[in-house]
Amino acid sequence: MTRLPRFRPADLDDDQRAVYRAVTGGRRAEGPQAFELVDAEGRLNGPFNAMLLSPPVGAALQSVGEAVRYETVLSDRARELAILAAAAHWNSAFERSSHEAVGRRAGLTDDELAAVRSNAEPTTLDFHELTVLRTTRALLTDQRLTDTQYAAAVTTVGERGLFELTTLVGYYGSLALQLRIFAGEG
Repeated sequence: MTRLPRFRPADLDDDQRAVYRAVTGGRRAEGPQAFELVDAEGRLNGPFNAMLLSPPVGAALQSVGEAVRYETVLSDRARELAILAAAAHWNSAFERSSHEAVGRRAGLTDDELAAVRSNAEPTTLDFHELTVLRTTRALLTDQRLTDTQYAAAVTTVGERGLFELTTLVGYYGSLALQLRIFAGEG
């Protein structure tokens, strides 16, 4: 079920077109795609369509998304583990499907993906990846870190990495909520 009509490119105003171009012409559009950004009519897929409702907020949100996907100190595998843990927590089918494909490209195995999906810890993760996964799950379930969890995260990914991880968790939580509300997901 889709509650929000899908915006056709020809119907967008100038501000909406700027957001559309940022999504379709940005780093998400470079290289092989794990999922299609637009449908056959050029309409944005997933959470991006709702970003057109408020171009100032949509532009800022898509920019944060681009930063947490492409500009962090987290490894590709660790980043995808965090995104997939958030998708599992929020039961976000779009994000899970999209980022399992991205995760495979980053080297995650089907067994690792299945473990994250079922809230288990894959036994094949290195210390860095396991710390990122555990930290992400603590952020999602407790919305805080104990002093021990904080120290482990900072020792593993640094203060910058932890800031980026908390931002990533918040961003994907926002997308999951928007998909639930505007796309009727979940």
